[in-house]
Amino acid sequence: MDYTGFLHQLVEGMQRPEPEQAGRYLIRFAKPGQYEACLLELSRMRNEHTHLSMVRSSRLARSIIAPVHCPEVLDQYRDEITVEEDTQISLHATALHNKPATAQGVPWGVKQIRAPKVWSVSTGHRIKIGVIDTGADYHHPDLRYSLARGINLLNRSLLPHDDNGHGTHIAGTIAAANSTEGMIGVAPRSLIYPVKAFDHNGSAYVSDIVLGIDWCVRNRVDIINMSFGMKTRSKALLDVVNRAHQAGIVIVASSGNDGKRRSIDYPARYPQTISVGATDKNRRIASFSNRGAYVDVYAPGDKIISSWVQGKHHEMSGTSMATSHVSGAIALLLAKHPGLSPSEIKTMVKRATVPLRARKSTTAKSKVRGGEIDALRLMQEGGG
Repeated sequence: MDYTGFLHQLVEGMQRPEPEQAGRYLIRFAKPGQYEACLLELSRMRNEHTHLSMVRSSRLARSIIAPVHCPEVLDQYRDEITVEEDTQISLHATALHNKPATAQGVPWGVKQIRAPKVWSVSTGHRIKIGVIDTGADYHHPDLRYSLARGINLLNRSLLPHDDNGHGTHIAGTIAAANSTEGMIGVAPRSLIYPVKAFDHNGSAYVSDIVLGIDWCVRNRVDIINMSFGMKTRSKALLDVVNRAHQAGIVIVASSGNDGKRRSIDYPARYPQTISVGATDKNRRIASFSNRGAYVDVYAPGDKIISSWVQGKHHEMSGTSMATSHVSGAIALLLAKHPGLSPSEIKTMVKRATVPLRARKSTTAKSKVRGGEIDALRLMQEGGG
Protein backbone atom coordinates (compact mmCIF):
# COMPACT_ATOMS: atom_id res chain seq x y z
CA MET A 1 0.00 0.00 0.00
CA ASP A 2 1.28 3.47 -0.92
CA TYR A 3 0.83 5.26 2.43
CA THR A 4 2.08 8.59 1.13
CA GLY A 5 -0.49 8.43 -1.66
CA PHE A 6 -3.19 7.29 0.76
CA LEU A 7 -2.52 10.20 3.13
CA HIS A 8 -2.45 12.68 0.24
CA GLN A 9 -5.87 11.35 -0.81
CA LEU A 10 -7.04 11.67 2.78
CA VAL A 11 -5.91 15.31 2.92
CA GLU A 12 -7.73 15.92 -0.36
CA GLY A 13 -10.86 14.35 1.11
CA MET A 14 -10.55 16.58 4.16
CA GLN A 15 -9.97 19.78 2.15
CA ARG A 16 -12.38 19.42 -0.76
CA PRO A 17 -15.08 22.13 -0.45
CA GLU A 18 -18.63 20.86 0.01
CA PRO A 19 -21.85 22.68 0.93
CA GLU A 20 -22.20 20.44 3.98
CA GLN A 21 -19.67 20.15 6.77
CA ALA A 22 -17.26 17.23 6.55
CA GLY A 23 -18.45 13.96 8.01
CA ARG A 24 -16.38 12.02 10.55
CA TYR A 25 -15.06 8.61 9.51
CA LEU A 26 -13.30 5.67 11.12
CA ILE A 27 -10.77 4.24 8.69
CA ARG A 28 -9.74 0.73 9.70
CA PHE A 29 -6.80 -1.23 8.29
CA ALA A 30 -7.06 -4.92 7.47
CA LYS A 31 -3.64 -5.79 8.95
CA PRO A 32 -1.77 -4.46 12.02
CA GLY A 33 1.36 -3.80 9.96
CA GLN A 34 -0.57 -1.51 7.61
CA TYR A 35 -1.84 0.59 10.51
CA GLU A 36 1.65 0.89 12.03
CA ALA A 37 3.19 1.85 8.68
CA CYS A 38 0.49 4.46 8.11
CA LEU A 39 1.10 5.97 11.57
CA LEU A 40 4.81 6.35 10.78
CA GLU A 41 4.04 8.08 7.50
CA LEU A 42 1.38 10.20 9.22
CA SER A 43 3.84 11.53 11.81
CA ARG A 44 6.35 12.31 9.01
CA MET A 45 3.80 14.20 6.89
CA ARG A 46 2.04 16.16 9.65
CA ASN A 47 4.37 19.18 9.37
CA GLU A 48 3.77 19.66 5.65
CA HIS A 49 0.00 19.01 5.77
CA THR A 50 -1.70 20.91 8.61
CA HIS A 51 -5.00 19.08 8.00
CA LEU A 52 -3.36 15.86 9.21
CA SER A 53 -3.19 17.33 12.74
CA MET A 54 -6.95 16.59 12.95
CA VAL A 55 -6.39 12.85 12.44
CA ARG A 56 -6.65 10.77 15.63
CA SER A 57 -5.73 7.10 15.98
CA SER A 58 -6.68 4.02 17.97
CA ARG A 59 -4.03 1.32 18.17
CA LEU A 60 -6.51 -1.17 19.63
CA ALA A 61 -8.98 -0.74 16.76
CA ARG A 62 -6.19 -0.33 14.13
CA SER A 63 -8.08 2.79 13.04
CA ILE A 64 -7.50 6.39 12.24
CA ILE A 65 -10.31 8.91 12.69
CA ALA A 66 -10.63 11.88 10.37
CA PRO A 67 -13.13 14.44 9.08
CA VAL A 68 -13.59 13.78 5.35
CA HIS A 69 -15.76 15.70 2.85
CA CYS A 70 -15.60 13.03 0.14
CA PRO A 71 -14.89 9.49 1.41
CA GLU A 72 -15.13 8.34 -2.24
CA VAL A 73 -11.54 9.54 -2.77
CA LEU A 74 -10.46 6.56 -0.63
CA ASP A 75 -12.30 3.99 -2.78
CA GLN A 76 -9.11 2.89 -4.53
CA TYR A 77 -7.87 1.47 -1.19
CA ARG A 78 -11.06 -0.46 -0.34
CA ASP A 79 -9.23 -3.83 -0.46
CA GLU A 80 -6.96 -2.73 2.39
CA ILE A 81 -9.17 -0.41 4.47
CA THR A 82 -12.80 -0.19 5.57
CA VAL A 83 -14.38 3.24 5.91
CA GLU A 84 -17.16 3.56 8.48
CA GLU A 85 -19.14 6.72 9.18
CA ASP A 86 -18.59 7.98 12.72
CA THR A 87 -22.12 7.99 14.19
CA GLN A 88 -23.41 9.67 17.34
CA ILE A 89 -24.17 7.79 20.53
CA SER A 90 -26.49 8.71 23.43
CA LEU A 91 -26.51 8.46 27.21
CA HIS A 92 -29.14 6.18 28.76
CA ALA A 93 -30.89 8.46 31.24
CA THR A 94 -34.49 9.64 30.83
CA ALA A 95 -35.11 13.38 30.52
CA LEU A 96 -38.29 13.06 32.61
CA HIS A 97 -36.59 11.94 35.83
CA ASN A 98 -33.75 14.37 36.51
CA LYS A 99 -34.29 16.63 39.50
CA PRO A 100 -32.38 17.91 42.54
CA ALA A 101 -32.48 15.67 45.60
CA THR A 102 -31.05 15.31 49.09
CA ALA A 103 -28.34 12.74 49.84
CA GLN A 104 -29.61 9.78 51.83
CA GLY A 105 -26.71 7.77 53.27
CA VAL A 106 -27.10 4.37 51.66
CA PRO A 107 -29.52 4.84 48.70
CA TRP A 108 -32.40 2.41 48.22
CA GLY A 109 -30.82 0.74 45.17
CA VAL A 110 -27.57 0.00 47.02
CA LYS A 111 -29.63 -1.55 49.84
CA GLN A 112 -31.87 -3.49 47.45
CA ILE A 113 -28.94 -5.33 45.84
CA ARG A 114 -27.66 -6.11 49.38
CA ALA A 115 -24.27 -4.44 48.87
CA PRO A 116 -24.00 -3.42 52.58
CA LYS A 117 -24.19 -7.11 53.50
CA VAL A 118 -20.92 -7.63 51.58
CA TRP A 119 -18.91 -4.72 53.02
CA SER A 120 -17.55 -6.77 55.91
CA VAL A 121 -15.90 -9.01 53.27
CA SER A 122 -15.23 -6.59 50.38
CA THR A 123 -15.56 -2.87 49.65
CA GLY A 124 -14.10 -3.12 46.14
CA HIS A 125 -10.69 -2.00 47.38
CA ARG A 126 -8.41 -0.84 44.53
CA ILE A 127 -10.57 -2.24 41.72
CA LYS A 128 -10.12 0.13 38.75
CA ILE A 129 -13.32 1.07 36.94
CA GLY A 130 -13.23 3.05 33.71
CA VAL A 131 -16.43 5.09 33.45
CA ILE A 132 -16.77 6.27 29.84
CA ASP A 133 -19.16 9.17 30.27
CA THR A 134 -19.30 12.95 30.75
CA GLY A 135 -16.45 13.04 33.29
CA ALA A 136 -16.75 13.48 37.07
CA ASP A 137 -16.92 16.27 39.66
CA TYR A 138 -13.47 16.14 41.25
CA HIS A 139 -14.56 18.50 44.05
CA HIS A 140 -17.59 16.47 45.15
CA PRO A 141 -17.37 15.47 48.84
CA ASP A 142 -18.83 12.03 48.01
CA LEU A 143 -16.01 11.30 45.55
CA ARG A 144 -13.02 12.88 47.32
CA TYR A 145 -11.17 9.55 47.62
CA SER A 146 -12.86 7.72 44.74
CA LEU A 147 -11.47 9.39 41.59
CA ALA A 148 -8.24 8.74 39.69
CA ARG A 149 -6.95 11.14 37.04
CA GLY A 150 -8.64 9.52 34.05
CA ILE A 151 -8.61 11.16 30.60
CA ASN A 152 -10.44 13.97 28.83
CA LEU A 153 -10.77 12.87 25.21
CA LEU A 154 -12.33 16.21 24.20
CA ASN A 155 -9.38 18.21 25.56
CA ARG A 156 -6.43 16.10 26.63
CA SER A 157 -4.75 18.98 28.46
CA LEU A 158 -7.61 19.14 30.99
CA LEU A 159 -8.86 16.81 33.71
CA PRO A 160 -12.10 15.02 32.77
CA HIS A 161 -14.29 17.50 34.67
CA ASP A 162 -18.01 16.84 34.36
CA ASP A 163 -19.99 19.67 32.72
CA ASN A 164 -23.20 17.61 32.42
CA GLY A 165 -23.82 15.60 35.62
CA HIS A 166 -24.47 12.12 34.24
CA GLY A 167 -20.91 10.84 34.76
CA THR A 168 -20.81 12.10 38.35
CA HIS A 169 -24.14 10.34 39.02
CA ILE A 170 -22.72 7.05 37.70
CA ALA A 171 -19.50 7.47 39.72
CA GLY A 172 -21.50 8.14 42.89
CA THR A 173 -23.60 4.99 42.63
CA ILE A 174 -20.47 2.92 42.06
CA ALA A 175 -17.98 4.41 44.51
CA ALA A 176 -19.29 7.30 46.64
CA ALA A 177 -17.74 7.18 50.12
CA ASN A 178 -19.20 9.98 52.23
CA SER A 179 -20.93 8.39 55.21
CA THR A 180 -21.26 11.59 57.26
CA GLU A 181 -22.89 14.13 54.93
CA GLY A 182 -23.44 12.46 51.57
CA MET A 183 -23.98 8.94 50.29
CA ILE A 184 -22.24 5.59 50.00
CA GLY A 185 -22.06 3.72 46.72
CA VAL A 186 -22.02 0.00 46.01
CA ALA A 187 -18.20 -0.38 46.15
CA PRO A 188 -16.95 2.59 48.23
CA ARG A 189 -13.26 1.65 48.11
CA SER A 190 -13.11 1.07 44.35
CA LEU A 191 -11.39 3.64 42.14
CA ILE A 192 -13.15 5.43 39.28
CA TYR A 193 -11.13 6.40 36.21
CA PRO A 194 -13.36 8.99 34.48
CA VAL A 195 -13.04 8.84 30.69
CA LYS A 196 -14.69 11.97 29.32
CA ALA A 197 -16.04 11.09 25.87
CA PHE A 198 -19.37 12.97 26.09
CA ASP A 199 -19.74 16.74 25.93
CA HIS A 200 -21.90 19.01 28.11
CA ASN A 201 -24.98 18.02 26.07
CA GLY A 202 -24.32 14.32 26.67
CA SER A 203 -23.31 13.79 23.05
CA ALA A 204 -20.42 11.67 21.75
CA TYR A 205 -19.28 9.83 18.63
CA VAL A 206 -18.43 6.16 18.22
CA SER A 207 -14.80 7.19 17.68
CA ASP A 208 -14.75 8.81 21.14
CA ILE A 209 -15.95 5.52 22.64
CA VAL A 210 -13.36 3.55 20.64
CA LEU A 211 -10.60 5.86 21.92
CA GLY A 212 -12.01 5.61 25.46
CA ILE A 213 -11.95 1.81 25.45
CA ASP A 214 -8.46 1.94 23.91
CA TRP A 215 -7.33 4.13 26.86
CA CYS A 216 -8.95 1.77 29.40
CA VAL A 217 -7.12 -1.26 27.95
CA ARG A 218 -3.76 0.54 27.93
CA ASN A 219 -4.31 1.67 31.54
CA ARG A 220 -5.36 -1.81 32.66
CA VAL A 221 -8.71 -1.09 34.27
CA ASP A 222 -10.64 -4.07 35.64
CA ILE A 223 -14.16 -2.97 34.62
CA ILE A 224 -15.56 -0.59 32.01
CA ASN A 225 -18.96 1.02 32.72
CA MET A 226 -20.79 2.07 29.53
CA SER A 227 -24.10 3.78 30.33
CA PHE A 228 -24.95 4.71 26.73
CA GLY A 229 -25.95 3.15 23.45
CA MET A 230 -27.07 3.41 19.86
CA LYS A 231 -29.45 1.55 17.54
CA THR A 232 -26.98 0.74 14.75
CA ARG A 233 -24.10 -1.71 14.86
CA SER A 234 -20.52 -0.55 14.37
CA LYS A 235 -17.76 -2.92 13.29
CA ALA A 236 -15.10 -0.63 14.77
CA LEU A 237 -16.88 -0.59 18.15
CA LEU A 238 -17.41 -4.36 18.11
CA ASP A 239 -13.72 -4.91 17.36
CA VAL A 240 -12.51 -2.74 20.22
CA VAL A 241 -15.05 -4.24 22.67
CA ASN A 242 -13.84 -7.70 21.66
CA ARG A 243 -10.19 -6.72 22.22
CA ALA A 244 -10.99 -5.28 25.67
CA HIS A 245 -12.80 -8.51 26.53
CA GLN A 246 -9.78 -10.52 25.38
CA ALA A 247 -7.59 -8.30 27.59
CA GLY A 248 -9.58 -9.53 30.61
CA ILE A 249 -11.72 -6.43 31.18
CA VAL A 250 -15.34 -6.85 32.30
CA ILE A 251 -17.60 -4.60 30.20
CA VAL A 252 -20.96 -3.58 31.67
CA ALA A 253 -23.38 -1.81 29.30
CA SER A 254 -26.89 -0.38 29.60
CA SER A 255 -29.63 -1.91 27.45
CA GLY A 256 -31.52 1.29 26.59
CA ASN A 257 -34.66 3.17 27.59
CA ASP A 258 -37.12 2.40 24.78
CA GLY A 259 -39.28 -0.12 26.67
CA LYS A 260 -38.63 -2.68 23.94
CA ARG A 261 -39.23 -6.40 24.52
CA ARG A 262 -37.11 -7.93 21.75
CA SER A 263 -34.27 -5.53 21.16
CA ILE A 264 -31.57 -3.63 23.06
CA ASP A 265 -29.03 -1.01 22.07
CA TYR A 266 -25.40 -1.52 21.05
CA PRO A 267 -22.85 -2.06 22.59
CA ALA A 268 -24.97 -3.88 25.23
CA ARG A 269 -26.18 -6.24 22.50
CA TYR A 270 -22.66 -7.57 21.89
CA PRO A 271 -22.11 -10.90 23.68
CA GLN A 272 -18.78 -9.68 25.11
CA THR A 273 -20.66 -7.26 27.39
CA ILE A 274 -22.93 -7.73 30.40
CA SER A 275 -26.19 -6.04 29.36
CA VAL A 276 -28.28 -4.38 32.07
CA GLY A 277 -31.97 -3.51 32.34
CA ALA A 278 -33.60 -1.36 35.02
CA THR A 279 -35.95 -2.21 37.90
CA ASP A 280 -37.98 -0.13 40.36
CA LYS A 281 -38.35 -0.34 44.16
CA ASN A 282 -40.84 -3.21 43.78
CA ARG A 283 -38.40 -5.35 41.76
CA ARG A 284 -40.48 -4.87 38.64
CA ILE A 285 -38.88 -4.01 35.30
CA ALA A 286 -39.09 -0.23 34.95
CA SER A 287 -41.56 0.84 32.26
CA PHE A 288 -38.85 2.62 30.24
CA SER A 289 -36.34 -0.25 30.32
CA ASN A 290 -35.59 -2.52 27.38
CA ARG A 291 -36.06 -6.16 28.35
CA GLY A 292 -36.11 -9.71 27.02
CA ALA A 293 -33.61 -12.31 25.94
CA TYR A 294 -30.77 -9.88 25.18
CA VAL A 295 -30.74 -8.47 28.75
CA ASP A 296 -28.36 -10.41 31.02
CA VAL A 297 -29.33 -8.91 34.37
CA TYR A 298 -31.45 -6.15 35.92
CA ALA A 299 -30.64 -3.64 38.66
CA PRO A 300 -32.25 -0.62 40.34
CA GLY A 301 -32.63 2.19 37.81
CA ASP A 302 -35.83 4.07 38.70
CA LYS A 303 -35.63 7.29 40.76
CA ILE A 304 -32.01 6.77 41.80
CA ILE A 305 -30.42 9.48 43.96
CA SER A 306 -26.68 9.97 43.47
CA SER A 307 -23.93 12.58 43.30
CA TRP A 308 -24.22 15.54 40.92
CA VAL A 309 -22.03 18.41 39.75
CA GLN A 310 -21.24 21.33 42.07
CA GLY A 311 -21.33 19.01 45.08
CA LYS A 312 -25.07 18.39 44.74
CA HIS A 313 -27.29 15.32 44.39
CA HIS A 314 -29.90 14.50 41.77
CA GLU A 315 -32.55 11.86 41.25
CA MET A 316 -32.32 10.20 37.84
CA SER A 317 -33.88 7.23 36.07
CA GLY A 318 -32.53 5.06 33.29
CA THR A 319 -30.74 1.85 32.44
CA SER A 320 -27.62 4.03 32.93
CA MET A 321 -28.33 4.03 36.66
CA ALA A 322 -28.92 0.27 36.69
CA THR A 323 -25.58 -0.35 34.98
CA SER A 324 -23.63 1.47 37.70
CA HIS A 325 -25.14 -0.84 40.35
CA VAL A 326 -23.91 -3.89 38.43
CA SER A 327 -20.41 -2.43 37.90
CA GLY A 328 -20.19 -1.80 41.66
CA ALA A 329 -21.33 -5.33 42.52
CA ILE A 330 -18.69 -6.80 40.18
CA ALA A 331 -16.04 -4.59 41.82
CA LEU A 332 -16.96 -6.11 45.20
CA LEU A 333 -16.52 -9.59 43.71
CA LEU A 334 -13.23 -8.84 41.93
CA ALA A 335 -11.59 -7.32 45.01
CA LYS A 336 -12.07 -10.68 46.77
CA HIS A 337 -11.54 -12.92 43.71
CA PRO A 338 -9.19 -11.08 41.32
CA GLY A 339 -8.46 -14.03 39.02
CA LEU A 340 -11.93 -14.36 37.50
CA SER A 341 -12.30 -13.94 33.72
CA PRO A 342 -14.97 -11.72 32.10
CA SER A 343 -16.85 -14.83 30.86
CA GLU A 344 -16.81 -16.40 34.34
CA ILE A 345 -18.08 -13.17 35.87
CA LYS A 346 -20.89 -12.88 33.32
CA THR A 347 -22.05 -16.43 34.13
CA MET A 348 -21.93 -15.68 37.87
CA VAL A 349 -23.79 -12.37 37.49
CA LYS A 350 -26.63 -14.08 35.59
CA ARG A 351 -26.89 -16.73 38.32
CA ALA A 352 -26.60 -14.39 41.33
CA THR A 353 -30.04 -12.81 41.02
CA VAL A 354 -33.37 -12.61 42.77
CA PRO A 355 -36.60 -13.14 40.77
CA LEU A 356 -38.40 -10.17 39.25
CA ARG A 357 -42.05 -9.41 39.93
CA ALA A 358 -44.53 -9.21 37.08
CA ARG A 359 -46.27 -5.89 36.49
CA LYS A 360 -49.93 -5.79 37.47
CA SER A 361 -50.95 -5.58 33.82
CA THR A 362 -49.03 -8.79 33.02
CA THR A 363 -51.09 -11.93 32.65
CA ALA A 364 -50.56 -14.72 35.18
CA LYS A 365 -49.26 -17.07 32.47
CA SER A 366 -46.51 -14.80 31.15
CA LYS A 367 -43.21 -15.44 32.89
CA VAL A 368 -40.82 -12.57 33.62
CA ARG A 369 -37.44 -13.46 32.18
CA GLY A 370 -34.23 -12.61 34.08
CA GLY A 371 -33.50 -11.44 37.59
CA GLU A 372 -32.15 -8.54 39.63
CA ILE A 373 -28.49 -8.52 40.70
CA ASP A 374 -27.81 -9.52 44.30
CA ALA A 375 -24.33 -8.55 45.52
CA LEU A 376 -24.40 -11.02 48.44
CA ARG A 377 -25.34 -13.95 46.19
CA LEU A 378 -22.66 -12.86 43.74
CA MET A 379 -20.04 -12.99 46.46
CA GLN A 380 -21.32 -16.43 47.49
CA GLU A 381 -21.06 -17.55 43.85
CA GLY A 382 -17.37 -16.65 44.06
CA GLY A 383 -16.98 -18.70 47.22
CA GLY A 384 -16.61 -15.63 49.45
